[in-house]
Amino acid sequence: MKVLLISANVTLSPYPIYPIGMSMVAAALTTAGHTVRQADFLMLDCSLDAIAREVEEFGPDLVGISVRNIDNVNLMNEKYYIQNVRNIVDKVREITDVKVMLGGAGFSLIPEHILKETGADYGIIGEGEVLAVEFVNNAAKGIYPPEALIGPAVRISGEQIGTALYDERLIEFYLHSGNIASIQTKRGCAYKCVYCTYPLLEGTELRKRDPREVVDDIELLRGKHGTKYIFFVDSVFNDDEGAYLDVVDEMLRRGISIPWSGFIKPGGLTDEIVERMKKTGFASAEVGADAACDTTLAKLGKNFSFSDIVDCNDLLVRHGIATSHFFMFGGPGETEATVHEGIRNILGLQQCVVFIFMGIRILPQTPLARLALKENLISADDGMLKPVYYVSPSVDKAWLEETLTNAFEGVRHCLFPPDAMDSSLQVLHKLGYTGPMWDLLLSGRKSRERNRHAAG
Repeated sequence: MKVLLISANVTLSPYPIYPIGMSMVAAALTTAGHTVRQADFLMLDCSLDAIAREVEEFGPDLVGISVRNIDNVNLMNEKYYIQNVRNIVDKVREITDVKVMLGGAGFSLIPEHILKETGADYGIIGEGEVLAVEFVNNAAKGIYPPEALIGPAVRISGEQIGTALYDERLIEFYLHSGNIASIQTKRGCAYKCVYCTYPLLEGTELRKRDPREVVDDIELLRGKHGTKYIFFVDSVFNDDEGAYLDVVDEMLRRGISIPWSGFIKPGGLTDEIVERMKKTGFASAEVGADAACDTTLAKLGKNFSFSDIVDCNDLLVRHGIATSHFFMFGGPGETEATVHEGIRNILGLQQCVVFIFMGIRILPQTPLARLALKENLISADDGMLKPVYYVSPSVDKAWLEETLTNAFEGVRHCLFPPDAMDSSLQVLHKLGYTGPMWDLLLSGRKSRERNRHAAG
């Protein structure tokens, strides 16, 4: 069966991320004997006419659309993405009457509402490697399920998480957009952050890929595709079970070093561990600090303190790792006093870049959603498809925005709103510069040379 898979993501902030979830489903479908073509809405310059050409040229028997993001989770500059998905569905139907199925992390969060909003025929909830193959195998026989929503199925094991089918066209586009390619080393998140959907999507137990296969992926991306920068897309790279060290040690054993980044949590790292990581190319870190003082950290369900954040930052900076932090103001327990304390704490961090958000996007089935319902910030029948944000009842929203604006105005390395530098970073990527680029906001950082894909 011929299957056209389309990534509907249009998010560029803080840099474009290769649609690895779609490519993993593509790999599973290809292994099952189907012919798969991958397309990317970003790669096609968000052109519906280009989507139409993809459909016309390939002539699919089935179209799958991957929905990674519902919106941009930025209260200061809200962007809602589901209408884009609806437009893609409508454009596909102008060309063909084949069935359209949806999937992806964003879809799985609010599947019923997104399916209704977009008008697609079917939707796969959860991991698609098994369910998508079963669906397409049956569709090839003319058999379609009676229900429009399929799943979730039992989660696959770590050993079953395979290599993504990295598409030549997509890779080329993402190399020109920062030269960053995505790799997943494991799924699952054991932490209990009140707003987070990773435990809902991936479960609370770690499912680890074979480190040898992970490093095989790195060699594939570097050797075949010329990738210059790797991003590990795990919810947390430095997990408490130490699975990340198995990957690092396999890279060391095979003498592989390539610049890479990932999501880092405070705690667990030592000078010796960071040195090992650095030998493999560890170049930058995105620290999920999220709250800026001990009171609000505890309310978010974090198991570390702000002093742990400081220690983590200092450790990474000491080893020359470009470090960024993400903080959200207005969460549970936030007061005017904690806002001022948080601002002081952030301004005290040394040699790092800070992205600052106001409010926290509320998503279904999270503890934050239950708290918001209890505090009458949302209603029981609110599907939360359209963005709705938690801002502590103890803080006036206008006051919070003014206070954050005044506190960080003119502070070069503190970005509020968090997308304040997006257009500049995108220009640098188009000129051929490699990596996340926000590290150039750090004083003393020299501009890096453009990669071999740079134009001119």
